[in-house]
Amino acid sequence: MKSKLFIALMATVGLAVTAFATPATYTADANHTFAQFEYNHLGFSNQTSRFNTVTGTVTIDQAAKKGSADITIDTKSVDTGSSLFNSHIQSEDFLSTTQFPTATFQSNDMIFKGDKPVALKGTLTLKGVSKPVTLNITNFECKKHPMSGVDYCGANAVTKVKRTDFNMGKYAPNVGDDVNILIAIEAARKE
Repeated sequence: MKSKLFIALMATVGLAVTAFATPATYTADANHTFAQFEYNHLGFSNQTSRFNTVTGTVTIDQAAKKGSADITIDTKSVDTGSSLFNSHIQSEDFLSTTQFPTATFQSNDMIFKGDKPVALKGTLTLKGVSKPVTLNITNFECKKHPMSGVDYCGANAVTKVKRTDFNMGKYAPNVGDDVNILIAIEAARKE
């Protein structure tokens, strides 16, 4: 009886490990996926804002240590905390959201250290300009969601870009050219 129980237990553990060991695609959870950006304002403070609507997928093959990401940011969902400033950021001086309603990040180059991804090398397209960018992953976890029981992966990633590289240099250098981008993503495995 003990050997049957042990075999059943090992089979269950094997299924759980297999769930994260084969290539799997995860869809961003709209309620827990955001992109923030931070820049220095006139030397007074570092201002932080975010985009409220971020969609996309991440594919991870932990066994092969490969992965990809395809993320879309709705630039009209920018949230500075001020409706007046939201309009200013959406103007042609900055995001030009009428002409460029989305920004994208696409990567086919996930870098692993051991069993966990540590970076994504890809292309950021913002205001119609595409530039290579590396997102450094500062936190990564895949497991069963404790409430839904669905396989989930979550991560935080950061990078730094220059506004002037994306035709958004208005008021530089008084308003900082360097922009820190912080991504928080939680994503459910597609069946």
